Amino acid sequence: MSLSHAILTALLDEDLTGYALAKQFDVSLGFFWQASHQQIYRELKALHLTGKVDVREVPQLGKPDKRVYSLTRQGRQMLVSWIEESTRPRSTKDELFIKLYNVGAVPVELIVAAVKQRRVEHLGKLELYRKIEARHYAHPAQLSDRKKGIYLSLLAGIRQEQTALAWCDDALELLFTVKD
Repeated sequence: MSLSHAILTALLDEDLTGYALAKQFDVSLGFFWQASHQQIYRELKALHLTGKVDVREVPQLGKPDKRVYSLTRQGRQMLVSWIEESTRPRSTKDELFIKLYNVGAVPVELIVAAVKQRRVEHLGKLELYRKIEARHYAHPAQLSDRKKGIYLSLLAGIRQEQTALAWCDDALELLFTVKD
């Protein structure tokens, strides 16, 4: 997957300015695909040059004109082609797992602290996902098809955080039994 697919996906429901799109990454898509505002603006320009998105200027009083982006037929076809491709497994790069290889070579308290910090991070994400679920997805069976797909992504995030928390608890229990 590339950033372009995430941007085109964001434009499925509504036309957006680059700023609004970047905000969506901050509060929604960004849970699953990170991108800086600069990267988003660069990709929007490239998508426009290749005909995947249209842009229209909206005049504003006392401010620079807004640029509003919309998905083109070519952009929709690009999404369909991408959806038809097989999904590659996600690779994991996690320095905590490399740190775990140091158990027994460094004071175990250092590793315990790293796992505890990771647990706090996962707990925070899970709480945020649960708030989003309660606010927007209380009745999943009543959701539109489009919203069901978004909810399923959120549900995957919830399950990942639950699993990560369980792993942290298992790791801490085992680390407290490490013999020097």
